[in-house]
Amino acid sequence: TVGEALGIYHREHVPTTKDPARSEHASRALVRFWGALPVSSIKGATCRRYAAQRGVAVGTIRRELTTLSAAVRFCEAEGHLTTAPRVRLPPRPESPQRALTRPEAARLLNAARQRAPHIARFMLVALYTGTRSAATMALRLDAPSLSSGWFDLDAGVLYRRGRAEGETHKRRPPVRMPRQLIGHARRWRGLGLARAVEWRGREIRSIRSAWAGVVAQAGLDWTPTPHTLKHTAITWAIEAGMPIADAASYFGTSAATIERVYWHRSPHFQHAAVATLESPRKARAADAG
Repeated sequence: TVGEALGIYHREHVPTTKDPARSEHASRALVRFWGALPVSSIKGATCRRYAAQRGVAVGTIRRELTTLSAAVRFCEAEGHLTTAPRVRLPPRPESPQRALTRPEAARLLNAARQRAPHIARFMLVALYTGTRSAATMALRLDAPSLSSGWFDLDAGVLYRRGRAEGETHKRRPPVRMPRQLIGHARRWRGLGLARAVEWRGREIRSIRSAWAGVVAQAGLDWTPTPHTLKHTAITWAIEAGMPIADAASYFGTSAATIERVYWHRSPHFQHAAVATLESPRKARAADAG
C-alpha cells in the first residue's frame, strides 16, 4: 500500500535528510487519503482527486505529492517496488511572492530579538545571503563540518554545505559574507554558540512554531514565511543593481529565474532600450519616418 511505502521511506531515508519535519508533515496529510490504497492506484486521476479533496493551496499540494513521489522512487531504488508510478503534480502557480520592505524586516527582527533570539539570527543569515531555511539551521560557527555548512570567519566565506555533502538541485554554493554578517557571526561565536541557529545549546530541526510567534508579535498586515527571507534578499540585491549573473551565483538560483522573477526591479532593467527611445536623434528620425 501507499501507507507502507511512506512508512519505509520515513524509517529508512527521512531521518538522513536536512528537514525531516517537512516530510513528516506532508506524510500525515498523504496517509489520510492514500494510506490504504495500493501503490498501483497512483495515477493522474487519483492525484487530481487528492488535490480536490485536500482543498489547500496548490503549492502545498505540490509539496505533499513531491513527498509521495520521493517515497515510491526510494522504494523502487531499494527493491521494495518493481516500478515506481509517476506522481502527477498540479501545474506550478504563478508566484505571488512578496518581499519584505526594510521597515517590515526591522519590525520582524525586533520581534525576534525580544521573543526568540535564534529566529533573529536565522533572519540575519537569510537576509544577508539568501541561504535556504534547512541549510541556515545547520550552519556551524565552531568548526568546519562534513555534514553541514559553516562560517569561515577568517576567510569571510560562508560554506552552505558540508565537505562530504553532495550538491542537489537546490544549489548551495559558497559565498563571501558582507562585513555586517561577519561581525554578527563573530559576536555569536564569542557568546559560545556552536551554530548560528540553536536553542539553549541544542540543534533545531524546525522553526515553524517560533516563526509563527514572531510574525504574530510583529503585527504585519500579511504573513511572511521563512522562504520570504530568501525572496527578500534577492529582491533587495537586484534593486541595488546586482547583475543577473552575480545574483545567480551568489544566491544559488538560476539566471533564468532571476531574470523572470526579479529583473524588472533592477535600475538596469531595459535601460538601453529606453535610452534609445529617448535619444533626441532617434526621436527626430522616427518623426521624419
